[in-house]
Amino acid sequence: MNDYPRFLQSLENTPLAAWQSDLEECISQAFSDRRHGKMDDWLSWLQQLPELSPSLVKTDQAIVSIGEVLDVTEAQKNELERVLRLFHPWRKGPFDIFGTMIDTEWRSDLKWQRLQKFISPLEGRLVLDVGCGSGYHCWRMQGEGAALVVGIDPTMLYVMQFLALKKYVPDAAVHVLPLRSDELPVELTGFDSVFSMGVLYHCRSPFDHLLELKSRLRNGGELVLETLVIEGQAGQVLVPEGRYAKMRNVWFIPSCETMVSWLRRCGFKNIEVVGVSATSIEEQRATSWMNFESLRDFLDPDDLSLTIEGYPAPVRAAFVATV
Repeated sequence: MNDYPRFLQSLENTPLAAWQSDLEECISQAFSDRRHGKMDDWLSWLQQLPELSPSLVKTDQAIVSIGEVLDVTEAQKNELERVLRLFHPWRKGPFDIFGTMIDTEWRSDLKWQRLQKFISPLEGRLVLDVGCGSGYHCWRMQGEGAALVVGIDPTMLYVMQFLALKKYVPDAAVHVLPLRSDELPVELTGFDSVFSMGVLYHCRSPFDHLLELKSRLRNGGELVLETLVIEGQAGQVLVPEGRYAKMRNVWFIPSCETMVSWLRRCGFKNIEVVGVSATSIEEQRATSWMNFESLRDFLDPDDLSLTIEGYPAPVRAAFVATV
């Protein structure tokens, strides 16, 4: 939690400065919410992390690296891994922390590799990453030269995972807040780039989500949206009955043409589909750092082109647009 005063101070002299006090209240409320039954454990584990100083930090490559094995004793490395594993499950990565490889469920570097060449250069930009998980893509955005990266995610465990890594690079202009998009101050605007990746299909009202994203952008700012899609023409949308790939909270999966029309309806311009790819069992899989069920368990064992419920298997598309 010691990271947040530094974050609020970093908003000074930016278009976001007017909302420092509102954001401070939002963050305070999130950490005081006793629905997070493991909060005391998480805070205790953060305190157990060994005190270490990284000789290098690399956030511009597939594996986000903080420190190297030469920076630690064998005992420190073992203790570091022991504590980091307490924050299981680790879903977005990969990370290398002082020689401890966190092999996350998602090879999030593959998604970033697909996106990189299509997005506006992030050098000097204020960036918001909605639904950022443990912050892997936030680090990659910082590695691309962003002046400030703010990630938000309501899952407190993922925020704690980020704070565990941020302990070793406290001055980095990367922050993850325990908030949903609709919990941000209503008038919080001024970001140059807003990312929403893997969020839209979890929203009961996709239009509300798109309008929230738009409201965060300055005039001329860029939205980068990645979501599940289906094959089909304009107007076609899959609304799963019950679960989709064992997920309860999947509400709408549009075709690419439908997604473009939704973006246009919400006032976005210069809309482009910049990539469509099926999710592979190499990109999403169980590991020792996330040993629950993963993609293979969500698919029909006799036909990997279908989910276990009989819907088309996950295909993701990325869109860029401006306001």
